[in-house]
Amino acid sequence: MELRSKLFGVLIVLIAFMAGCTQQKPQETEGQDDKMEPQTIDLLVGVYTGAGSNGIYQLQFNTATGELSDSLLLVKTTNPSYLAISKDRQSVFSVNETQEGGISSFSWDHENNQLVEVSKLSTEGAHPCYVDISPSGRQVAVANYSSGNLAVYQLGEGLALQASPQIRQHKGSGPVDPNQKGPHAHCSIFKGGYLYAVDLGIDKILAYPFAADGTLDEAHVAFELQPGDGPRHLIFHPTKAMAFVVNELSSSVVSMKADFEKGTFEAIDRKSTIPADFTERNSDADIHITSDGKFLYASNRGHHSIAMYAVADDGSLTSLGNEPVGGKTPRNFTLSPDEKFLLVANQDTNNIVVFTRNKETGLLAATGKELSVSKPVCLKF
Repeated sequence: MELRSKLFGVLIVLIAFMAGCTQQKPQETEGQDDKMEPQTIDLLVGVYTGAGSNGIYQLQFNTATGELSDSLLLVKTTNPSYLAISKDRQSVFSVNETQEGGISSFSWDHENNQLVEVSKLSTEGAHPCYVDISPSGRQVAVANYSSGNLAVYQLGEGLALQASPQIRQHKGSGPVDPNQKGPHAHCSIFKGGYLYAVDLGIDKILAYPFAADGTLDEAHVAFELQPGDGPRHLIFHPTKAMAFVVNELSSSVVSMKADFEKGTFEAIDRKSTIPADFTERNSDADIHITSDGKFLYASNRGHHSIAMYAVADDGSLTSLGNEPVGGKTPRNFTLSPDEKFLLVANQDTNNIVVFTRNKETGLLAATGKELSVSKPVCLKF
């Protein structure tokens, strides 16, 4: 009897152990399945309206596969060709790129998954093409291309645009006709205590001292490009005192040492964005740098490619070649949040094309994945 009792006890322990193991397996499998589930995130698309598009669109982007899907019109608005999203992700600002010039602010209606217009004002200039939000989130700056001026707005309750913006008019011209007959502000971007304005028409980057209350002081020349460069967009190194500008008219990028206290730049390196044997017309558009500061990309309209560069610690650039964009006129592009993908908006072929990015080499490769959108010109995650 004693032996039988001991054997029975051992049997009970074994059954309990096996039951415990059986219960654990589904939990482990469930955890593994959760990790394998693809994540889908929102991508906002700004467009030129009137040719099949009606405003700001939202797409779904699969961060595991690179698939784009579920195009949804969030709000009707005219020519939202450049967008900015607030830090809290609750508001969106858009230029309305028309001769009259407009700037619109929207809030999210999450229940109905749409944008609701909060305010819309004149930009006091023609064809606004860039909008940026100040670090405090209380001001918005707009660059008006055709009229060559800036407008800076205070934001009120609900991030509504306040009337009577500060206006700054640029003056001058450049040697390229007709692109540089007069000033053409193409970028207005905040950094530190300055608002930097990139002007394609006068080959200059201007720096406006920017006070905490949003007041602009008089500008000084932060950097002067070569005659006929036509500077378009400016970006900053994520960790070093460096900046990079892409030149629309000369198809080039310039890396610069930055003095953010003085609001000035000094040239480090200059590289072409197109192959030496390419002789057709080309104009550069957009520029981005990776979060580790090791790779830089710029878009070519004409060569229809993304120029790729390695960025050295001293800011010098090494060309890595060009990747065809699978369409025509890549006006804007963006990196996915994890930087595994690069997405290109091809304005004249009405498609957004997805590329994988090798984080070690910086090289891009076509995925074969794309989505049709009429006249896409701005992509924002």
